[in-house]
Parts: sequence; structure tokens; C-alpha cells
Amino acid sequence: MKSIHIRQVDDEVLDALKRRARRHRRSLQKEIESLLVDAAQMLPPEADEPSSPLESIRTVSTGQPDMTWSRESLYGDDGR
Repeated sequence: MKSIHIRQVDDEVLDALKRRARRHRRSLQKEIESLLVDAAQMLPPEADEPSSPLESIRTVSTGQPDMTWSRESLYGDDGR
């Protein structure tokens, strides 16, 4: 397992992370590890970076593998 070192963390951010760790009854190390794991799992491994911020929200997943809705398919040119 790899290690990382984070420098120059604001005091307020560090205090908030410590409070969060106490609330979840784990060490600061485990809390930060949990946050990083959650953040990493939000992006599918094969997804490319969107070219614009709006591109990432144009398609809505329905949870079904072959069923997605896009703004264009719902509204066509009238939705612009």
C-alpha cells in the first residue's frame, strides 16, 4: 500500500477532520483514508474527464446498464 503526505492543511480543516473522526469513532488516519476511498469510488474507473463542467451532468443514469436519459433525448432542441 502506498503512502501520501499532505502539507499545509489549514487549522480549521484539520480541526474539522479531527471532530469528524471522533464522531465516527476512528483515528484521524482512518477518517482521512475513508474520505479518500469514498471520493475515489465516486468516479467509475473507465470514465474519462468531461471536457466541460456541464458535460458531466448531461446524462442521468437510471441504474439499468443500457438505459440512460439525456437532456437532448427528453427535450430535443426545444430544451435549450
